[in-house]
Amino acid sequence: MMKKHTKFQVFLLCLVPFIMVLGNSMLIPVLPKIKKAVDINQFRVGLMVTAFSIPAGIVIPLAGILSDQIGRKKVMAPALIIYGSGGILAGIASMVLKNPYWGIMAGRIIQGIGAGGTYQLAMAMAGDVFKTQERVLALGLLEAANGLGKVVSPILGAGFALISWYFPFFAYGFLAIPVGIAIWFLVKEETEFQKQSFQNYVNAVKEIFKNKVSGLLASFFAGMVALFSLFGISSLYSDILEKDFGILGIKKGLVMAGPVFVMAALSFALGIILENAKNKGLKIFVIIGLIFIIVGQGLFLLLKGMWPKFATIVLLGAGVGLVMTPVNTLVTGSCSTKRRGIITCLYGSLRFFGVAIGPPLYGLSEKYGIVPTVAVMSAVPIIALVASIVFINVNKILQQETYQKASVASAAESSSESKEPVSSSNKLLTLRRKLR
Repeated sequence: MMKKHTKFQVFLLCLVPFIMVLGNSMLIPVLPKIKKAVDINQFRVGLMVTAFSIPAGIVIPLAGILSDQIGRKKVMAPALIIYGSGGILAGIASMVLKNPYWGIMAGRIIQGIGAGGTYQLAMAMAGDVFKTQERVLALGLLEAANGLGKVVSPILGAGFALISWYFPFFAYGFLAIPVGIAIWFLVKEETEFQKQSFQNYVNAVKEIFKNKVSGLLASFFAGMVALFSLFGISSLYSDILEKDFGILGIKKGLVMAGPVFVMAALSFALGIILENAKNKGLKIFVIIGLIFIIVGQGLFLLLKGMWPKFATIVLLGAGVGLVMTPVNTLVTGSCSTKRRGIITCLYGSLRFFGVAIGPPLYGLSEKYGIVPTVAVMSAVPIIALVASIVFINVNKILQQETYQKASVASAAESSSESKEPVSSSNKLLTLRRKLR
């Protein structure tokens, strides 16, 4: 069980993914209104998601490196404030500009820059604070908070849009900035961070990938593809609900919340199950989840009517829930605390790129038709499934003894060097060792 003094910290950390996920999920049900108000096509409205996600994906590794040097909190708190400020800028542009599209895009880019220092660092901090099975539970809670944000955000977005189509932009600032301030003052780091030589840092990360490259990349890809499929299909379904079935407002938000509610519930449940199972079944859940995603997209094409299509999106959401918590566990458990920031952030970049390219690519259905577009996009989770089956080796990914032994050996070597008599031969030997 989690210690009492850490529960409040976990609560604050859970607010980070909850707030971050609003960045795209809250806009999904509002996109048709924005499309009409700004007078743009489906592809350009999809780029509003891309404008947020691409900068986030670029910034995430840089935020990870910085957090490994100075600490997670010192990056997370300012990032949340930048994230909220970008939303306010987009809202102001929507109010005052005659043609607000590029002003909105500028605000979304700033939001994305801020988002790059949020959820992945919360994951890394959970990895720092908790060990072994407690870590799985904490990561499950974080993913569940991420999913809960996805559940609530369509309802919030639809509700805020009743005030005005641009009011959701202001909501980002109202929600994110207070959380950033709370993280700064109330969260305490339990790990001491020191500046590391950049070359040593790069070499250590290379060593991690050298030994685990196939399994880690397959895990990264599975997480990216899950979110690519979810956001791509969701943006398409949002448009279909309005155009074909006349579902608007809060009702539409509630419908859109269904799949992500299932995803959040499964993420939370898996956190508990995997904690008790001591990580057994991680690969199996990833594989089953990807199968659900593939089947969900196939049925989306075959079934007609609002509720049958809704059922297929729920199945897809269940698949995403089955994939994310096991993948998060594999990624955060693959390395030591000193490297966890960059590893989780590289993974986070791919997650954001998946979200970024999903809506505009699925939006091409407006030009090429829904069946050809979704059929082509379904090839991506099939590739992820094959890669997961072939390359994910749970024991190898989670094994850290090699790096620990190397550290012990290095420490012992340094100690023995300090005890050696100072001689020209010993000096030469020491110089050689350092050059290595």
